[in-house]
Amino acid sequence: MHFHRVHIEITNICGLACSFCPPKLQPTKTMTLDFFDTILTELKPYTKSLAFHVMGDPLTLSNLHEYLNAAHKEGFEVELTTSGYYLHKTQLETLFHPCVRQLNISLNSYNKNALNLSLDDYLNAVLNVCKQKTENFPKPFINLRLWNIDEAQSERSFNQELFERFSSFFEIDINAENLHKTQPKSLRLASKVLLHFDNYFEWPSMNSSHDSDATCYGLKSHIGILADGTVVPCCLDGEGLINLGNLHETQLENILHSNRAQAMIKGFAEHKAVEELCRKCSYKDRFQSQNTL
Repeated sequence: MHFHRVHIEITNICGLACSFCPPKLQPTKTMTLDFFDTILTELKPYTKSLAFHVMGDPLTLSNLHEYLNAAHKEGFEVELTTSGYYLHKTQLETLFHPCVRQLNISLNSYNKNALNLSLDDYLNAVLNVCKQKTENFPKPFINLRLWNIDEAQSERSFNQELFERFSSFFEIDINAENLHKTQPKSLRLASKVLLHFDNYFEWPSMNSSHDSDATCYGLKSHIGILADGTVVPCCLDGEGLINLGNLHETQLENILHSNRAQAMIKGFAEHKAVEELCRKCSYKDRFQSQNTL
């Protein structure tokens, strides 16, 4: 069993309240460095790629560099996912640590919060990081996420502001109408700097009326580990509703070979969702037309 990446929630603290995210019900928690080191040892046979994100923002941690040092020492590459709100408080040596393969910045976080921060100040921090990357840090990708696309173009005004700033800064022409018609997944702004598009999606919830069978990437391409050590089958189970086991108590190998995990794997192989939360998850329906996952 090998995963494309493992999502490790080194903290579930985000500091924001985006309207597109579900409210956090779990107690505030940051994973200790000692426990993180233990997890890295267990993960070495399973992946070489980590994503420091499930529900929290890793840039809220003042000692993020120490977690990156530990991952680098064990040979892992890391993706950092952030709202962008803390970019100006984070040292470039941390953002562009040698083990950081990709920096994901969720641009729509600005538009879906009541922040005491102007759009200019927010974008200036984002664009400064892009400038530093192109001039001084050739390795990592920067992925500017604009995951607010819908048929109604409900975020048209906000997106247009972004396009105008990006067009000016990167000296390229971004045509909003063409983007809406052609619906590309990404647009290259500069070397290894991409503007990535995706649709709004509904977070899985036990209160959802959605009910369907389908396959999923969970337990195939990735798993998640929450800040309290709970192992979950996918990165959308931020509350640990499908608790496969806890790494404080059980080794990862035993968790992945548990009856519950194996039943999910078998079910997804047959395009069946055996867990109630999975049945209520509409995100997995995106994979129905794919024959090979």
